[in-house]
Amino acid sequence: MKPVTAILFFLLTIPGLCQQQPAEKPRTIITTDGEIDDVDSFIRMLLYSNEFTIEGLVYSSSMWHYKGDDRGTKFISEMEMTKRMYGEKTSLRWPGTSWMSDLINAYEKVYPKLSTHAKGFPTAAYLRTLVKVGNIDFEGEMDHDTEGSDFIKKKLLDNTRSPIYLQVWGGTNTIARALKSIEDQYKNTGEWQRIYKKVCDKAIIYAILDQDATYRNYISIHWKDVRIYYNASQFWCLAYGWKRAMDKSLYPLFEGKFMSANIINNHGPLTKMYYSYGDGQKQAGDSEHVHGDITRIKNGQWGSFDQYDFISEGDSPAFLHLINVGLDNLQHPEYGGWGGRLKQSKANPNRWEDGQETADYNPITNKMDAAYAQVRWLEAIQMDFAARADWCVKDFRQANHAPKVLVKKENLFVAPGQTIDIEAIATDPDGDNVNFSFWQYVEAGSSREKVNIKAISGKATVTIPSSVKRGDTIHIIVEAIDNGVPALTRYQRIILTVK
Repeated sequence: MKPVTAILFFLLTIPGLCQQQPAEKPRTIITTDGEIDDVDSFIRMLLYSNEFTIEGLVYSSSMWHYKGDDRGTKFISEMEMTKRMYGEKTSLRWPGTSWMSDLINAYEKVYPKLSTHAKGFPTAAYLRTLVKVGNIDFEGEMDHDTEGSDFIKKKLLDNTRSPIYLQVWGGTNTIARALKSIEDQYKNTGEWQRIYKKVCDKAIIYAILDQDATYRNYISIHWKDVRIYYNASQFWCLAYGWKRAMDKSLYPLFEGKFMSANIINNHGPLTKMYYSYGDGQKQAGDSEHVHGDITRIKNGQWGSFDQYDFISEGDSPAFLHLINVGLDNLQHPEYGGWGGRLKQSKANPNRWEDGQETADYNPITNKMDAAYAQVRWLEAIQMDFAARADWCVKDFRQANHAPKVLVKKENLFVAPGQTIDIEAIATDPDGDNVNFSFWQYVEAGSSREKVNIKAISGKATVTIPSSVKRGDTIHIIVEAIDNGVPALTRYQRIILTVK
C-alpha cells in the first residue's frame, strides 16, 4: 500500500474541484434501556465514536425494560402490547446499570490500536464521565429529576448553539423529564420564551418507535417545536425481523460465517462481547435473552438461525444518521443516508417520519418497499463495520480505510433536455483502486422523471428529460468503492435543480 497524501493535496488545489467540507462533528446524547440489541448497537457505535461528539450516555427505561422502585410497587404498561404481554410487574427484564461500563472497559483495551486509524476517538476515561443513570424505575416514569435528566437539562441549557441529537434507544422518559424540569423552572418567568426557543432550536430527537408514552403525552404537547426524527419501519432491517425486511441475497452479510470471521471473533475484547445467536452469552437480568443458547435458535419467533448469526441492532440508525459518508443527510433527513430516509410530516413540520411515503423502489422485488431506504445501504454499512472491527487489532497498513470522493460542481441548475457532465475523483488513503458508479436517487428528489446517465470511470454525462418542470430537483449519487478488503464505499450527492 502507498500513501496518497501528495496526490490528495494536488487534487484539492484544482480549481472547481469540491468535496463535502468537514463540518463541526454533530453532538449527541444516547439514552438506552439496555436491551441486547442496544448492547450490539453500542458496540458498533463505539467503533464510530470518532465521527460525532458523544456528550452523554444515559440509562433509561422502556416498555420492555424497567428496574422497579425496590418497594414492590406494581406497574402496568400504558402501551397495549406490553400490557397484554406482561400485565402487572414490579420490575421487567432489567439489565442493570453496569453494562455500558463493561463495554467501555473493553473499548479501552482496543483504543490504542483503534485510534491509530483515525483521529477523534474519545478516551475511555472521557466516556466514563458521560455515563449517567436516568429515569429507570418504571416505563414512562418522569415524575422526578435524576442524574441523567439533570445532565440532559444542563446540556440543553448550555451556551453551545450547535444542535444536540438526542438518541432514543428505549423510552423518551428521561428526555421528557429533562424538558419538564426546564418548563417547571422557567414557564412562569420572563425568560420562558427565550429558553423555549433555545431548547427547540438545539434539541433533535431521533427515536426508534415509541417505547413509552412520554413523547405522545408530554413532549409533543408542551414542546411541539422540538424536532423529532421518527423511525418506525425502516429500522426493522437492522432489528430482530431482519430476515423479513431484506432480500435473501443480503443474508450472508448478517449470517454467522461473516459475523464470526469479520466482527465477533479474533477482533479483540470489545466485539467479542457482541451478542449473536448461539454464542453462549446470557445478559444478566433479562430472562427472555435466550438467543445465546445454541439449542434454542431454530424455529423461533423470528425464524431459524445458525451460530453467530446477527440478532438485532434496532437502534443503530440513530447514530448511522450522524456519520458523514458524503450523502449530506445530517440536516436533510429527507435526502436519505445510512440512517434511512424520513419525510417531513404534513401535520407537524417539526416531525420527520418514515412509512409508505418514504418507500423506495426495490429493484430486487420490483416493488415500492417501506424498508428499502435503509436496506439499500446495508452492504456498505456491514463492510464498513468489518473494517472498523479490523482497526481494533490491525496496524494501519494491514487494514482498509475508506476512499475520499471529490466532484466538480455539487449543485447545478439545469434546463429541460440539457446534457451535463459530471467529473469525480477519488483518493484512497491505502493507495487502492477505486471504482465509480453514478445513479439517480429518484425518491430523494421532487421529480420522478428518470435521467439518462452514461458513465465511464469517474466521468458521466447526464441528460435531463424534457418533461421536467421548473423547480424540480434531481439527486445524483456518485458512489466510489475501493478494492481493499473489506471493500469500502463513500459518496457525493449532486442535486440538480430545474430552472
